[in-house]
Amino acid sequence: MLNILWFSFFLIAAIAALFQWLWIGDADVFNRMVNSLFQMAELSVSIMLILFGTLTLWMGFLNVAERAGIVEKLGQWLAPVFKRLMPEVPAGHPALGLITLNFAANGLGLDNAATPIGLRAMQALQSLNPTPKTATNAQILFLVLNASSLTLLPVTIFMYRAQQGAPDPTLVFLPILLATSASSLAGLISVAIMQRLRLTDPVLLLTILGLLAGMSVFMAFLATLSTAAISSLSSLLGNLSLFVIILLFLGVGAWKRIPVYDSFVEGAKGGFAVARDLLPYLVAMLCAIGVLRSSGALDMLLDAIRWGVTSLGMDSRFVEALPTALVKPFSGSAARALMLETMNHHGVDSFAALLSATIQGSTETTFYVLAVYFGSVGIIRSRHAVGCALFADVAGVIAAISVCYWFFG
Repeated sequence: MLNILWFSFFLIAAIAALFQWLWIGDADVFNRMVNSLFQMAELSVSIMLILFGTLTLWMGFLNVAERAGIVEKLGQWLAPVFKRLMPEVPAGHPALGLITLNFAANGLGLDNAATPIGLRAMQALQSLNPTPKTATNAQILFLVLNASSLTLLPVTIFMYRAQQGAPDPTLVFLPILLATSASSLAGLISVAIMQRLRLTDPVLLLTILGLLAGMSVFMAFLATLSTAAISSLSSLLGNLSLFVIILLFLGVGAWKRIPVYDSFVEGAKGGFAVARDLLPYLVAMLCAIGVLRSSGALDMLLDAIRWGVTSLGMDSRFVEALPTALVKPFSGSAARALMLETMNHHGVDSFAALLSATIQGSTETTFYVLAVYFGSVGIIRSRHAVGCALFADVAGVIAAISVCYWFFG
């Protein structure tokens, strides 16, 4: 699937570029496409430089946690749930504890911690893979739930809105939470259908309903706080959680008399190796995305959508925010730039800007996640992972549009 997808990006870009050259007379399109190849290659290296340090740090701490038995204990606690979602993963396997830590870090918006933990979880799942080049059901479910971007505290979106002068930066908090919940639920259901998982199982049903109830209580609590209080709580909760996790790993390791320092160094060496092996996959995917974007293919699609919506006599205000939605699966930085441009052009509290911020906070850079997570273990046949992840993206965007019309008119 990834082979077909990668080739399709270049093919679509070539067709769009030929159209612009022959029909519109834009001969510079080829120059932009070639430049984007080198720019994306340079960006890949820049991303890897950051990942080298982050992966090395967190792989070290995770190795301490594994040797101290923390990860194994988490896996044992969650065995009843994961036995139904990932039946091929043995109860108590280290991958289950790592997956739990990854979801917790994502929910708190701790991206720097979530990615290394997620990569370590993918490696643990790969140890159970009988066909190393093909994704297993468990790996697909894990990746799709990561790509669906369930985040309880979208602090970065609040920060961007504050920078643009929004009087209430957290105005989009509830819309983002509702939209990202819809995205994650859609991803889970789509994978369950493809893998024939029984979500009506009493244990799974109670777990899902319990999570939804907990989120509802959390949302109700935050709704009673001021903007400043929510921002302070977000920052405190994220940083405190991160530091407590580190202290827990080191404290339990010391209590169990394992060589904490040596364990950290051993794990850190593994993090360096993972980051090194990721670079070719990252370059391949980002270069294809850069060529597709610079060819004008996404702009053509946006113009076609705008024409279709207007022709049907529908409200077309949401179309102004679609550039963020169309670009987000391919490039997080490009989507962020488009969101900021929408805020500048239409006003930070305009419908288009609010919708763009909601989309940015409730969807993920799907193809980047695919390249990084599957690339870290050498998987090239993704099976239904791409389709399910994109379905979750589409569900998140549709939910964001619906919620924003509901909240902001």
